[in-house]
Amino acid sequence: MQMEIRKLVKDRANHICEYCLALSQYAFHPFCVDHIIPISKQGSHLPDNLAFACQHCNNCKYNKYEHPDPLTGKIIPLYNPRKSKWSDHFVWDEDDSVIVGITSIGRATVSCLKMNREEAVNLRAALKQYGVHPPKL
Repeated sequence: MQMEIRKLVKDRANHICEYCLALSQYAFHPFCVDHIIPISKQGSHLPDNLAFACQHCNNCKYNKYEHPDPLTGKIIPLYNPRKSKWSDHFVWDEDDSVIVGITSIGRATVSCLKMNREEAVNLRAALKQYGVHPPKL
């Protein structure tokens, strides 16, 4: 992928994972450019199909673009940061450490990407103590 496109995607996301809102400057692994609709599912390399993602979200998403809603069991499209605002589908819990899906898209995405794994929740709690979490959108 061209360096200019990678920079565009990273800068557009303000160096934050567009799925779980992890801050790249505090990550153990470099972030990557994710294909929102995977190439294997007829997605493109165009910027409108690209998102800045932490390694965990990218690895969990892999070649998926839909997932069952844990509440209804229906197959639902995953969150697309090019088409929706994060706050339309997700909120933070009262401690700002757990991501809560408030729509079927939000619930399916939280489930598929395992957004509330223990390590992520613990890091969010620690970063909140330093005043850098939750990130400003």
